[in-house]
Amino acid sequence: MIDLLQHGTMKIEGFVSWSSNHTFLVRMGEGDEFAIYKPMRGERPLWDFDEGTLYKRERAAYLISDALDWNLVPATVIRDGAHGIGSVQRFIPHDPNEHYFTFENESDLAEQLQKITLFDLLINNADRKGGHILLQSPAQDNEQRKLWAIDHGVCFHDVYKLRTIIWQFAGEDVPSPQHDQLTALHQTLQQGTLLNQQLSQLLSEPEQNALQTRLTKLVQEGLFWQPGPGRHYPWPPI
Repeated sequence: MIDLLQHGTMKIEGFVSWSSNHTFLVRMGEGDEFAIYKPMRGERPLWDFDEGTLYKRERAAYLISDALDWNLVPATVIRDGAHGIGSVQRFIPHDPNEHYFTFENESDLAEQLQKITLFDLLINNADRKGGHILLQSPAQDNEQRKLWAIDHGVCFHDVYKLRTIIWQFAGEDVPSPQHDQLTALHQTLQQGTLLNQQLSQLLSEPEQNALQTRLTKLVQEGLFWQPGPGRHYPWPPI
């Protein structure tokens, strides 16, 4: 999939009109794989995020998800397209009527929601809306339902900006398997690995340092954070 996204031919199929930035549905290659293309030129300037960096944050979020082995973020690359350089992310088939508020209390999805919660704490997600969690469809018989996390353009700020609709685990202990994976990532980032090199091309030095600080806090405390300070819910919530 990464190879297809990076090197496959890319044909624009449509414009995602409800997105806050210019976003396109594209067909990858000659088959039935689709992707979401977000060009840098289509990014709406924000006062608190450096201009022209949102597409890089999409890629950085994928790298962290991949390093944790949580498989939360669809495969994401950076490449040139019809409207210039931008992020290209695998499109996940889903029912748009399904979102966090329709499945938040379903027990078989709890572990995946815990991982998304921890992931958002780690990457300092400033905009985790309910519609940014997709339930993949169709599910195969006897196959676990799969959640995906998308839209990570406003993450990784070095100032605390966490805004999310998922607070159901606040104050609880982080489960041991997830804590172990966070600890392993902490060790990886302390060793100057390829991941560090990749992140250095996507995030500023203060943002990388803040990522390390948040990860250290999660590992040392072993708790899901409580909401606040300030406004801690996104708007609109879906």
